[in-house]
Amino acid sequence: MTKITYREAVRAGLREALQRDSKVFLMGEDVGKYGGTYACSNGFLDEFGPERIRDTPLSESTFVGAGIGAALGGLRPIVEVMTVNFSLLALDQILNNAATLRHMSGGQFSIPLVVRMATGAGRQVAAQHSHSLEGWYAHIPGITVVTPATVTDARGMLLTALKNPDPVFIFEHAYLYSMEGELEDGPPAVDLSRAVVRRPGKDVSLITFGGNLWKTLAAATRLAQDGIDAEVVDLRVLRPLDIDTVLASVRTTHRAVVIDEAWRTGSFAAEVSARIMEGAFYDLDAPVARVCSEEVPIPYPKHLEDAALPSVEAVLQTARDLCPRSKK
Repeated sequence: MTKITYREAVRAGLREALQRDSKVFLMGEDVGKYGGTYACSNGFLDEFGPERIRDTPLSESTFVGAGIGAALGGLRPIVEVMTVNFSLLALDQILNNAATLRHMSGGQFSIPLVVRMATGAGRQVAAQHSHSLEGWYAHIPGITVVTPATVTDARGMLLTALKNPDPVFIFEHAYLYSMEGELEDGPPAVDLSRAVVRRPGKDVSLITFGGNLWKTLAAATRLAQDGIDAEVVDLRVLRPLDIDTVLASVRTTHRAVVIDEAWRTGSFAAEVSARIMEGAFYDLDAPVARVCSEEVPIPYPKHLEDAALPSVEAVLQTARDLCPRSKK
């Protein structure tokens, strides 16, 4: 085990990918001379040169499209989009090209593209830099959508994504970059098709992903003081969704809370809730509950931003309301 920050884990994965395969290159806004908006490519321009570390104009549609073209031409581009809100400017390229060209070519063309972007709130950067839209991307067939929450996943999911013949979108919660964790020993690759149980339990399933994993684990620790044994499921991969792991957990605990930083209406939490109702309805002892962000643009003032986001207290109260053994 090695103690490392999430940012360092991303950087380690990028460096290893660039060293391993000369076809891999990194492109995006400020990834070169500036070293990356979140310092994930700091020093790479000097190490790998301007042919492989390419600063781009502030035009997401242009450089995501260039990444698609490079992938079609046999290269392995890693495209960094500064924040998920700005990725919407490239949605035409993503939906109408990256996600569909294999289908529209009858399987003749592959798009081995990796797109990384920061997502999520909690840093007081206001409504144009703070939303969690990864659930929107999980709606699109033809791409893989992952949300690494640990340092091991931050490094390993990137390396696995580069082996995929089809586009992989990696959503890195910006609040996690400074978080420290233990990098697990062993093979660097991480499965892009499986959820994982981060904490076993028998009373209620707390199902989440990305930056909310750590709030959820903190809530599970406090629930234990109430005599509630919470199981924490980290989805990790939103498309393809590993519903089997979710249903197995719910069949054990008979209760479920889904925690999602997106807005409640049309959220990925709604999709997970529907899948549970379809696959484990008769195993439930209570309706599936959700903890989501308030339905407002993410505010700038810290007290309002905190109030708008899922919190440990909200997860605690929701789980307590589901569990009759709570010592309220």
